[in-house]
Amino acid sequence: MSTGNTRTVMHPADIARALTRISHEILESNKGAQGLVLLGIPTRGVHLAERVSGLLGDIAGTSVPTGALDVTMYRDDLHRNPTRTPRPTQIPAGGIDGKTVVLVDDVLFSGRSIRAALDAIGDIGRPAAVRLAILVDRGHRELPIRPDFVGKNLPSARSERVNVHLAEVDGIEEVTIAS
Repeated sequence: MSTGNTRTVMHPADIARALTRISHEILESNKGAQGLVLLGIPTRGVHLAERVSGLLGDIAGTSVPTGALDVTMYRDDLHRNPTRTPRPTQIPAGGIDGKTVVLVDDVLFSGRSIRAALDAIGDIGRPAAVRLAILVDRGHRELPIRPDFVGKNLPSARSERVNVHLAEVDGIEEVTIAS
């Protein structure tokens, strides 16, 4: 579907397929679900992490601890956008020490949110490894950050905006790109 200067690049089935593929890749990379912890970056990353956790449970037959990691106070752009509302950080009961933490977010752009997430993780514990799962990688990195698991690579112009809409937050399920 396309309206004005906005076009839909992922429909509900595309999102579901991408998350299923990411889930399989996580299990293959980790050689199973043992020692995994998923941390979603609010807002949509938390919902994506919960979906991936459910898929991992279905595929591997075991639950994977899932939480939320707020990065607001670790961001380096608070001076430009000081009105961010912090969200709760929720670390699973077993913690992250010695675990493989998979950060989950909706869109990877400059890499600054992920840098902030790495700083936040350092204050919480010491994981064995940190991996990155992204629904959409749109390029334009400002930092040397690369995702381990990608749902869709979406080359875009800096002037364009990639929007992920999830049923849990927005009532619709799609990824759009707007000029």
